[in-house]
Amino acid sequence: MPALSHEAPGRLKLGRPVAIIDIGSNSVRLVAYEGLSRAVTPIYNEKVLCGLGRHVATTGRLDEGAVDRALRALARFRVLCDTMNVSDIFVLATAAARDASNGPAFLEAAAKACGQPISLLSGAEEARASALGVIAGFHDPDGIVGDMGGGSLELVDVRGSQVGQGVTMPLGGLALLDVSGGSLKKAQKIVREALERAPEYLENLHGRTFYAVGGTWRALAKLHQAAHDYPLHVMHGYILDPEDGLDFLHLVEEADSKTLKDIETISEARRPLLAYGAMVLEEIIRLGEPKEVAISAFGVREGVLFDKLDAQTRERDPLIAAASDLNLLRSRSPRHGEELCGWTEAFIRSLGLPETDDDIRLRRAACLLADIGWRAHPDYRGEQSLNLIAYGAFAGLDHPGRAYLALSIFFRHEGLSPDKVSSRIKTLAGPRLIERARLLAALMRVAYPVSVAMEGVLPQVPLLARGSQVVLQLPAHLEPLANERLKGRMRGLGKLLNMETLVEIV
Repeated sequence: MPALSHEAPGRLKLGRPVAIIDIGSNSVRLVAYEGLSRAVTPIYNEKVLCGLGRHVATTGRLDEGAVDRALRALARFRVLCDTMNVSDIFVLATAAARDASNGPAFLEAAAKACGQPISLLSGAEEARASALGVIAGFHDPDGIVGDMGGGSLELVDVRGSQVGQGVTMPLGGLALLDVSGGSLKKAQKIVREALERAPEYLENLHGRTFYAVGGTWRALAKLHQAAHDYPLHVMHGYILDPEDGLDFLHLVEEADSKTLKDIETISEARRPLLAYGAMVLEEIIRLGEPKEVAISAFGVREGVLFDKLDAQTRERDPLIAAASDLNLLRSRSPRHGEELCGWTEAFIRSLGLPETDDDIRLRRAACLLADIGWRAHPDYRGEQSLNLIAYGAFAGLDHPGRAYLALSIFFRHEGLSPDKVSSRIKTLAGPRLIERARLLAALMRVAYPVSVAMEGVLPQVPLLARGSQVVLQLPAHLEPLANERLKGRMRGLGKLLNMETLVEIV
């Protein structure tokens, strides 16, 4: 577990920040991260839509106006990195600089502007970095990663931590807009012909997950959420059902973008690319028949950082890593959260309640997050905790899992009645996870009056299911803790399980 930093209040002791500057075909972006870790957390994120890749497919050159905008952005990013005391800056360039005849001259000027050497990624390197980004952002991924930028589309197979051979195709949004002359019908023909030349990727996609990486596909997902009045405006881990997705994507291709709900949340520079992004994704769904499309906020940038971690750190669960960091930053006694994991596990085993591997990791994460809202006003700790967790920057977590974590800590503070929380987040979790969240919250509501969130107490007070009873064992020196408040919390747990309760002095 990383220690807290005394040099940067509110931050983990991970050394100085690190940054990625990504010179893409559509945007030039700076993302500075708190440090190099398994759960990277951005401390600053800025992009400039320069459009470097516009017209490269037909002219073979980077537009001079786009080059000027990019160089000015890079000079600004250099100053920002100096201000944030960034230790390492990794500068990447992709399809536009790779394909343009004046790309080498631009990269030389760009290196001077940002004061750093620039890594020009090949198509294969870009595909691998995107795949590593998905590995960094999803728990045990299995499917095809598709990274659609302004100039190119990369496809690569990923299974757990294994990355297959990638392929790159000139199917970026700007490239399609350029070579098709703005004709969607012509662009569709280009897309189909290109995808048919890479049959192994689409054949291997059947029945698996398609991980959609790239700003255009994230923008489409945002519009899809708006169209369905989706309750959680978080892109990473958002799932599109392929059948419903095809109807929506076809609508985006056919409709005037001005008529789409929440279109004002999409930058004007990206709106012309939406139809091309929808077309590429529609063809991938039709030809590859994935079981689902998962939107990934993790891509090349996160993949590059993930590749720089040691092997042991790469193997850590990203959800548990992020929950551990928040536990350290926000809990009264971080070790208590770890003890709560073991204390609840012992009870669930004694109860004989089956847990899947995913159940276990979600429960562990919830225990680590159980005390992060303690600084809020007591009347709002449940609400504050729910918001922090539901909208937190977590990786390795799907949306039902987010809802479970948020509900567990909400019920811990607000009581076990499901009527106290919005029906929208309950719908997201589903009946099974709601009941799991209520049970875990009931256990927490017993643990905290005994331990007062301090380490070293829970190992002394085991809670066990014994026959038809739930038994809390207190050593004699802790007998004064067995007051009516604690017994009331025990009765609440017993009512949930339809069992008698007993506080036993041993």
